[in-house]
Amino acid sequence: MKLCSILLLCAILSLCQGYRILGLFPYRGASHFVMFEHLMKSLARKGHQVDVLSMFPLKKPYPNYTDVVKLPVPELLLNNLTFEGMSIFTSGPGGYIASTLLGNPYCKFLGDQQLQRLLKNPPKNPPYDVVIVEIFGANCFAAVGHVLNVPIIGASSSALYPWANEYIANPENLAYQPNNLLSFVEDMNFWQRLYNVLHTTYNKWIFRYASNVQTEIIRKYISPDLPDIRELEKKISMILVNSHMSLNGIKSTIPAFVEVGGLHVQEEGVELPASLEKWMNDSKNGFIYFSFGSMVKIESFPAKYLQIFYNSLGKIAPVRVLMKIAKSDELPPGLPGNVHTLSWIPQVKVLKHPNVRAFITHGGLMGTQEAIHYGVPMIGIPLFADQFINIDVGTQKNITIGLNLDTLTEEKMDDALKAILNDPKYREAAKKLSVKFLDRPMNASETAVYWVEYIIKHGADALRSPAMKLTWWQVELLDVYAFLLITALISLYISIVVLRFMFHLVNSNDSVSHKKKVS
Repeated sequence: MKLCSILLLCAILSLCQGYRILGLFPYRGASHFVMFEHLMKSLARKGHQVDVLSMFPLKKPYPNYTDVVKLPVPELLLNNLTFEGMSIFTSGPGGYIASTLLGNPYCKFLGDQQLQRLLKNPPKNPPYDVVIVEIFGANCFAAVGHVLNVPIIGASSSALYPWANEYIANPENLAYQPNNLLSFVEDMNFWQRLYNVLHTTYNKWIFRYASNVQTEIIRKYISPDLPDIRELEKKISMILVNSHMSLNGIKSTIPAFVEVGGLHVQEEGVELPASLEKWMNDSKNGFIYFSFGSMVKIESFPAKYLQIFYNSLGKIAPVRVLMKIAKSDELPPGLPGNVHTLSWIPQVKVLKHPNVRAFITHGGLMGTQEAIHYGVPMIGIPLFADQFINIDVGTQKNITIGLNLDTLTEEKMDDALKAILNDPKYREAAKKLSVKFLDRPMNASETAVYWVEYIIKHGADALRSPAMKLTWWQVELLDVYAFLLITALISLYISIVVLRFMFHLVNSNDSVSHKKKVS
């Protein structure tokens, strides 16, 4: 009886310690949401009650997880981005694309009736303790946290883009930290460092300029008394970033910058079809996994590229190829017999399989981290965004062979396949990096949950940098350098005046003495 009472008390205390968390993830990219879904599920498993706004409601119920606002889907990018359609991601500077195409339009969802009802009548039993928002282009959703008067936590599904560091006053040293819109790696030469500074500065400016309209949107849909978008961004207490030092390099960071790279690499709820498992088990000579992610349709590529893939992949038989193709009937004829296509593939299960020998990828961060997690070497063919730097970093670390789509030939594809299959240095480097990537005090999910709880328990300012109170020129110590320079110049001037006076005085005395001697 006493034991039952103790267990009941523990259960009650556990429930009392649970928090209520609102997650706001309006972007339509499934590859982004996979991280946020696992983040919210990790919090739900810890006993917290999580409510989610997104375009991706769960297909199956999950304890403590509620899709409280299901946004309408204007046009889903899932398996729907053609070769021609990719041009929208390369049609301008990264900062401009992120704000105008991937940010501002989503702010209009602040007027969604479900969200409006939530803002006017937020839950009170219990109320929200924190709001988690995606840090990408639609930072306007931070206004929800401001209205609810709770801490705001950011979550980035990529390494942090250059315009986001200032939200938490995270330092960036452009001498050795290339921004993730460039394909530079460490040890930049002078011209690369110069370009890194100019490129970073311009993208920060263009993002701010193009996203200023978000101030009007939040005041239209929520309240005309709200602060502007720049002030709302500064209310972010912490950012959970999908990066890790083993892959993204050593950087100067503050405690509010929390790396949780690979948080999405989880097998929970991922089902492996029996037919696919049998195909992988029967691949006695191994197989290569080929996917360009959840958005891009390989079948929409020009015939010259598909023919290169067909010819090169056919030559590696009896090694098999598992290829993610949304609509295989749209492929041209001539697919090699050793290539097996599927419209949906449980990627983590495939990359974990002992018979997988390599991964042909576009270099998306999610897939790259999954391959690193399981120690699988890659052939990378970047298409847009941060894929170029992801592949260049992998090439530097000998886990990836990088190819350029613009200059791709059958001979280059053949050489890459031969090297990745026959040169052991790539698999050995991938296994070594995998060990380093996974060697942490806590795994990515535990880290994210710990720091979310930390902000809730200790307040929005618990990790806030003192640099947030300073202007950019004060942070860079320009006022101090200016004072020291002016002081030095004044001191130099005074010294020169004194020396001239003394010199003049000495000369005058010498002249008087000389006149006395003559007389």
